[in-house]
Amino acid sequence: MQSYPDTLLHIDGAWRPAADGRSLPVFDPATGAEIGRIPHAGRADMDAALAAAERGFAVWRKTSAHDRAGLMRKAAALLRERAEDIAWIMTREQGKPLAQSRMEAMAGADVIDWFAGEAPRAYGQVIPARAPGVTQMTVKVPVGPVAAFTPWNFPINQVVRKLSAALAAGCSIIVKAPEETPASPAELIRCFADAGVPAGVIGLLYGVPAEISEYLIPHPVIRKVTFTGSTPVGKHLAALAGQHMKRATMELGGHAPVIVTADADIGKAVATMAAHKFRNAGQVCVSPTRFLVEAPVADGFIDGFVRAAEAVKVGSGLDSGVDMGPLANDRRIPALEALVADAVEQGGRLMTGGRRIGNEGWFYEPTVLADVPASARIMNEEPFGPVAVINRVDSLDAAIAEANRLPFGLAAYAWTGSARAAQRIAAEVEAGMTTINHLGLALPEVPFGGIKDSGYGTEGGSEAIEAYFDTRFVTRLD
Repeated sequence: MQSYPDTLLHIDGAWRPAADGRSLPVFDPATGAEIGRIPHAGRADMDAALAAAERGFAVWRKTSAHDRAGLMRKAAALLRERAEDIAWIMTREQGKPLAQSRMEAMAGADVIDWFAGEAPRAYGQVIPARAPGVTQMTVKVPVGPVAAFTPWNFPINQVVRKLSAALAAGCSIIVKAPEETPASPAELIRCFADAGVPAGVIGLLYGVPAEISEYLIPHPVIRKVTFTGSTPVGKHLAALAGQHMKRATMELGGHAPVIVTADADIGKAVATMAAHKFRNAGQVCVSPTRFLVEAPVADGFIDGFVRAAEAVKVGSGLDSGVDMGPLANDRRIPALEALVADAVEQGGRLMTGGRRIGNEGWFYEPTVLADVPASARIMNEEPFGPVAVINRVDSLDAAIAEANRLPFGLAAYAWTGSARAAQRIAAEVEAGMTTINHLGLALPEVPFGGIKDSGYGTEGGSEAIEAYFDTRFVTRLD
């Protein structure tokens, strides 16, 4: 019988408790019961992690790209071997169904392999010179130790992109992983340690997020910051990084629109988007949220989506046949209840759901709202839960205008039978990622990131590693 582990800090190649012995509880979202403890890192732990990262960088930057890639592929192989055990841990601490946790662990291994392949491809340039005997060239060098801050909704996925890009480029990294879901990212890092990544190259901290970020980001050892989380926190951390001239990648919140035209395949759109909406209980930065459906097909779309929502089996992620687990923490239920109540008060229709399930754990019904006015909070604030808002629109122009109304620009979705409409959506919808007539986001080889208030930079595709390099120019007269 597998048991949930207490989690330790990882500093300078060793697993250890906090220097002052403090710890924090970890809860099972399916029951609300405490299941483990994590160390509460203090100043001494952060200083030790920073000193180790500086030493680790001196070693890792001199390790050839070929050898870095080889160690990363060993880590990926270990992650695949351990995926079943890690998935159980993730479900216990985060709540998502076991099949989704298993998929996340296996996808994490694919991300590692992708970036391992990018490590030897950090090409510079030879630039034609204007004068004879002059050689002009650019070289890529690792930027330095990285501070990474990751959220609880995808405990491996959100760490592995940052970790893999940093290691592929030759950087060391300190990961401030989420306190709600600590054990699965620790097991990810254990795969790298067991693969032979040198001591100091990877650090792992837990504690009070504000305390750790306010100390690490300004510290002179740290040269790059990467954060995934809410827009307000991201703006604060980006400003802090800017004050100290630290490069930053920010993957922030969204409020993804879904445009459905009258000539779309409605059955396919409903089935695909309902499954995507309620994945991970809607706790996904790219979760489809604002459905903008042309009026002639809106009633049919709403009816189909309601049926799909009511068919979702909710329960413990460890139980067989469960489609949706609990919310990850107790703060989410009152937040969702307030958003739904406000939408109904302002004239929106509650088509299904809208209530907490039971008194144990943090379960919430899959919820569908319809015809919600733009003034409602849920039309302006990311719900980050299993709530879909379906509104009818009169035209594609109106749908695009509503899609672009908010300051967010992370993901967007569209379903249409018209090539012209697809071209307009691709060109006019303001989002870092748009997927039309299928789900095509978050593969290792494609960009992943937002624009506007949803951040900047990408954590996927060939561009992702660039943020971990300095490009240096050298010119020489022979």
